[in-house]
Amino acid sequence: MEVGGELAPVTVREALSWIAGTLGAAGIDSGEAEAGWMLWRLTGLSPVQLRLRGDQEIPAQDLLQLQSWVAGRRRRVPLQHLMGTAPFLEWELEVSPDVLVPRPETEVLALRAREWLRKSPSGPGPGTLQALDIGTGSGCLAIAMASVPGVAVRAIDASEPALRVARSNARRLGFEGIGFLHRDVFSLGESDFSGLDLIVSNPPYIPTAEIEGLDPEVRDHDPRMALDGGGDGLEFYRFLALRARRWLKASGGMFLEFGDGQAPELCRLFVAAGWGEISTEKDLSGRERILIVHPTVACRS
Repeated sequence: MEVGGELAPVTVREALSWIAGTLGAAGIDSGEAEAGWMLWRLTGLSPVQLRLRGDQEIPAQDLLQLQSWVAGRRRRVPLQHLMGTAPFLEWELEVSPDVLVPRPETEVLALRAREWLRKSPSGPGPGTLQALDIGTGSGCLAIAMASVPGVAVRAIDASEPALRVARSNARRLGFEGIGFLHRDVFSLGESDFSGLDLIVSNPPYIPTAEIEGLDPEVRDHDPRMALDGGGDGLEFYRFLALRARRWLKASGGMFLEFGDGQAPELCRLFVAAGWGEISTEKDLSGRERILIVHPTVACRS
């Protein structure tokens, strides 16, 4: 892309090929998808439009930006960090090294929670349903729940820098009514919350010993506290199994994301803690990913 120290004209097609090839050589399997994302961000063209306009030349300033992003990706910096945003449902969320980059799996959790809230009986005024997001990070789950009319949302996180990102996202997207609280979940007592209709969380669930084997984008750039779930990855869930039932209404529910292979032990944990209904749901790849628990058997469907 550079000739004699100057940027030579490059078409969309050539840029897509160069980005995908360069990232592939760096061991990044998603190079083709990321190339499309970069070009979409710069040009506003959809993947189909990019291919239809493959002969369109890219302005020099955009080529410089592409080179910068590709250089960062070769160092295994997440593309979301390089761009400063990540897509989540119908929104573009601000992200930084202070928050976990939202994943497609968490979109499934958000959609399931939003669906459940929409089907729940609603009272005469706003804020009839009470929801809590534990470990909010970027605020993605809190925003998804707050998008349902009549739902009052509180969101907690142990990281004040993460809360700054979450508050910024909520404010920019018009969800200023979310109550963000700086709290460590393990400091919460039985009386800190009551009468909740729904609790959602994407807790840290990676066993400590497995973190060093994660992809560099995750291991070196996501917050450690958002990844490390203790010796077996289930430390967070044990606490919630023992404590969160008292925060919910009898008709309420709690939806939690979890890691590969953790479903059987999680179900045993919540059965032992006396929860009434326990089930799991799969993500888009067909893997069990979402734990759904209710305090009693007589709960809303």
